[in-house]
Amino acid sequence: MKKFAFTCGDINGIGPEISIKAFNKLYSPSKNKFFLYIPANIFEYAVKQIKPLFKYEIVRQLSEENLISKRITIVDIGNANRAIGKPSKISGDTSFKSVRMAFESVIRGNADALITSPISKEALSKAGIKFPGHTEMLAQWSRVKKPVMMFYSDKMICSLVTIHEPVKYLPELINKRNVYLTIKITLETLTNDFRIPKPKIAVLGLNPHAGEKGRIGMEETIIIKPVIDSFKNKLIEGPFVPDAFFGNKLYKNYNAVIGMYHDQVLIPFKMLSFSKGVNYTAGLNIIRTSPDHGTAFDIAWKNRANPCSLIEAFKLASKIVDKRKII
Repeated sequence: MKKFAFTCGDINGIGPEISIKAFNKLYSPSKNKFFLYIPANIFEYAVKQIKPLFKYEIVRQLSEENLISKRITIVDIGNANRAIGKPSKISGDTSFKSVRMAFESVIRGNADALITSPISKEALSKAGIKFPGHTEMLAQWSRVKKPVMMFYSDKMICSLVTIHEPVKYLPELINKRNVYLTIKITLETLTNDFRIPKPKIAVLGLNPHAGEKGRIGMEETIIIKPVIDSFKNKLIEGPFVPDAFFGNKLYKNYNAVIGMYHDQVLIPFKMLSFSKGVNYTAGLNIIRTSPDHGTAFDIAWKNRANPCSLIEAFKLASKIVDKRKII
């Protein structure tokens, strides 16, 4: 039986709603065990709005009995007040606590993978938490210096050299080390977790027209191309002109695309796979997936949220658990 730790995300957003909707579609007591880390009162509010089609138990601490129970285990992380549709100090504290407890559950071996619902950077900041997102906090807890944010769908897989960084800092962050590690970790993930024997990877340029041989910028010439060339006997190609690459649908010719910064690949990825995309953190010592969307405060607690991306996050995590067990 595979076991999965789910977080509640920001309680003022759609995390609780999509969790219950996803569980209604996914839960199979004979195949999987789910743990949801959430304030008990928030869960109880949510199940009044969305009827659960599964049996559950609410506990404060996990026991041996909970680990084998056929019910979904709701781990109460302490009651919290809602401010529906708004990031707050309480929602920031609560989402952080949920991630921390679920992560520790995976580290202790109580779960095989971590699946996180969306959190709010503003709420984290209100709570005095300095992490800009899941990727950075999970990397620090895992003692990993270079995590790689990947996005997965049946239409495209992509990775980022830089993550949640202001655009003005990009030139100093796009250096040979970061480009090299992103390619290396992406290559290893495609081979080991996605079981692609000889992955073919496209690397995008940073500047318009990929620098146009130094006329617009030198990063392609002095940083990106030399790193690509260092991967001898590997199918790594580029740097490509980003707009022409996507305009000509060249991503269809590759197993993955590596972009230099967040919006460079996230805009085309979400246009292709907004409701079914998955965020996967590569390079960690655990398996972690997440929906590729945010907290959706504008539709929070209105029973309008689509759980498809969370469902896809579970499916990907489950596949990777299976593939790692084969090794």
